[in-house]
Amino acid sequence: MFDWEDLRYFSTFAQTGSLASAARKLGVDHATVARRIASLEASVNLRLVDRRPRSYTLTEDGRQVARYGDQMSDSAYSLERFSGAEQGVVEGDVVIAAPHVFMGNLIAPHIGSFYKQYPRIRLSLTGTKERLSLARREADITLGLVRPVESAVITRRLGQVSFTLYGSAGYLASGQELSVIAYDDSVADTPQQAWLKKHCAGRPVVFFSNDLRIQAITAAGHAGIALLPDYLAKEYHLVPVQPDGPVLTQDIWMSVHKDVRHARHITPVMDFLNSCIEPAYGL
Repeated sequence: MFDWEDLRYFSTFAQTGSLASAARKLGVDHATVARRIASLEASVNLRLVDRRPRSYTLTEDGRQVARYGDQMSDSAYSLERFSGAEQGVVEGDVVIAAPHVFMGNLIAPHIGSFYKQYPRIRLSLTGTKERLSLARREADITLGLVRPVESAVITRRLGQVSFTLYGSAGYLASGQELSVIAYDDSVADTPQQAWLKKHCAGRPVVFFSNDLRIQAITAAGHAGIALLPDYLAKEYHLVPVQPDGPVLTQDIWMSVHKDVRHARHITPVMDFLNSCIEPAYGL
C-alpha cells in the first residue's frame, strides 16, 4: 500500500508542473517533493516521471495516476466540506479571494461591523489576480470580474462596475499628448487590455502594471491616463478623460462551492459580501 502523503505530493507536482512550484505550494524544499515522488513510484511499481537534466515530466502512467489523485482529493475535500456544513454553531474560518482593490475599497472598511455580529467567524481576505479553486478549498468564497467555469460552483451576480479612462486634473489640463498607463503581459487576455487596445491604439505607453491601485497612484502623479474602476478613481481624485466617453462595464461575480453554500458559517459571509457591493454597484 502506498503512502497517502506521497500521492498528495505527486498530485501537487502534477498540478503545478514543476518541482519548484510544488515545493512552494507545499511549503517544503524541492528535494522533499522529488523524494516523495520516488517513494510513490516504488510503492506502485510504476515510472511516473521522466527525469530530465532541468525538469521532471509526467509519463503516461504518471498522468493516469495524477487523475486518480485528483479524484481522491476531490472526495476528501467533499467530505471536509460536508462535515463542516453540518456543524450547528455559527463559527469557523472562511477564506475570501478577490482582486486587491475589492478588498481595500469595498470589503475591509466593514469588517469591524461583521465581527460584532459574528465574533466566532474568522475571515481571511486573500487579494489575488489568479482564479483559485473552490473545489480544492483554495478559497471558500471568491469575488471577481470573470464568471468561474469550475464545476459544482454556484455563482451570483452582485452588480456591475464601470471602467473608463482617468487622469489627474493637472495632467489633463497640461495640453501635452496623453500617454497611457497600461496593463502588463500577465493580464494580456483580460477585457480591460482588449478595451485599451481598441480605444487607445496609437497612444504612447508610459508605464506598465497589473495592479490597478499602482496604476491609479501613477495617474495621480501626473504620469498618464489609466483605465480604472470609478470607485478607485474617486479615491485618488482623478477625473475622466472624456466625461461622456466610452465605458467598459464588467459584472461582479460571487462564487461558492455547492457543498457549502448553505453552511451556517458561509451564508452570513455571503450576505455580508453582498451588503458591501450592493449599495454602490447592485443591479
